[in-house]
Amino acid sequence: MTIAPASPNPGLMLPHTVPACPNTRLALFAIRRIGAHGLSDAHAAHAMVNGFGEGFRRPLVLMRALMADIATSATGTVAIAPCCCARMTTAESALLTILARAETTPETARLLLADLLGIRRVDGVLATATLLAAAFADAGRPISG
Repeated sequence: MTIAPASPNPGLMLPHTVPACPNTRLALFAIRRIGAHGLSDAHAAHAMVNGFGEGFRRPLVLMRALMADIATSATGTVAIAPCCCARMTTAESALLTILARAETTPETARLLLADLLGIRRVDGVLATATLLAAAFADAGRPISG
């Protein structure tokens, strides 16, 4: 599996707008930075410190775990856009929807995740996504779809 930068053609590769919710935008920024620059990206860590204060460790570690799970589990490419883009790829939109629905409608999240990763058994990755969504919510920053 490859997490790859999106093509420069916004009409084809960036069909979705960036969410209005600042919590969801923080998650998107971390996904983009970690996906493009690796699990130990300092900009992603800094954004989580700014967003969560002293309680940044849990959401940061879980975001890193989710991105590692996606990278090792997906059978195809998961396209991500550059951090500065005001639009999202279909994969980014699906991932944010999975995070928003992981706790409330897990079966919907499971189906979306299976489609995103191209595999049937997504229980481990879904568990990580659910924990990440709970970490955001527990810190008062729920991810909305």
